[in-house]
Amino acid sequence: MKYLPSPHIQIAKEVGIIKNKVGPRLLFVDDQTLMKIVALFGEEAVKVVRVLKVVNEVTDNEIADKTQMSIYMVRKALYKLYDHSLVVLRQSRDKEKGWFVYHWRLQPDQFAGFTTSMKRRVLERLKTRLRYEMNHEFYTCQTPGCKRYTFEDAVELLFKCPTYHKPMIHLSYNCFIKVLIRKIEQIERELSE
Repeated sequence: MKYLPSPHIQIAKEVGIIKNKVGPRLLFVDDQTLMKIVALFGEEAVKVVRVLKVVNEVTDNEIADKTQMSIYMVRKALYKLYDHSLVVLRQSRDKEKGWFVYHWRLQPDQFAGFTTSMKRRVLERLKTRLRYEMNHEFYTCQTPGCKRYTFEDAVELLFKCPTYHKPMIHLSYNCFIKVLIRKIEQIERELSE
């Protein structure tokens, strides 16, 4: 395990988790991975992960207090992360009230696998899109916002735009295809590392 880096100690102090200068020892989740969470799960999940990063285990109520979020938003973010095995929970019973209390913690060893899994999904979608783009010819009337039509659809429409009633011309998407190919190659390189 690594000590929490100084920028994260500052965040932890701001949300009131760390009272002294030393702070707890924690597993480290880098900021790049955290930003990927932002894109996939939303800002609420980032706030929750920031709290989880600086503690070993914490209840959802404590997270809500530290982040100034509603308990429902905290739980929603936690459940999203839990669905992807990025956090785990331990259940215990409150001795006074008899209610179940859920203690949450990060599973940083799962973040790399999650990222790899998402890259594979994106790669598959990009390959499917590339095949579609390469196997079809497209036509449009070139009016901004106008839909593009496959050759088959354009023939049925007699190469006349049904929206703007202008003649359609052939579209060359070589630039778009090149961008798709570059992105596919980039993701394949990242996956092979």
